[in-house]
Amino acid sequence: MTHPGAGLWLGFDFGERRIGVGVGQSVTGTARPLAVLPTKQRGQPDWPAIERLLREWRPEGVVVGVPRRDDGSDYPVTPQAERFARQLHGRFGLRVETVDERLSSFEASERLGFDKRSAAVDAGAAAVILETWFSQHISQKGSDHAES
Repeated sequence: MTHPGAGLWLGFDFGERRIGVGVGQSVTGTARPLAVLPTKQRGQPDWPAIERLLREWRPEGVVVGVPRRDDGSDYPVTPQAERFARQLHGRFGLRVETVDERLSSFEASERLGFDKRSAAVDAGAAAVILETWFSQHISQKGSDHAES
């Protein structure tokens, strides 16, 4: 089944053991959990599985959450998440955006009622990452139009 790409985005919550995936609509600013993809080796994405999702959903773009500490410093996994974002762009030629994913797993576990170590939380965090980017992107577009 293929899905229309207009306004449709995929979000990724990158982790060393698994990558959460969410799907959302920029028009409504909403997103939902979609899938959890295990990594092949520590931090090595399952590129064929990611390619299948991209072919099926045909997103307008993707958003990758980049983890930061409360003080803005990097976690050990931060460079890997940034590399993953660059690789998505390089491999698939997609529009790739990044967003600070601070507290996305916590918010997802609160919303879903799961332990934050649960795999389902990774997909929920990817949805939160998308909604965070939508809220920043839509509000910026709205303020640009308001000033003209």
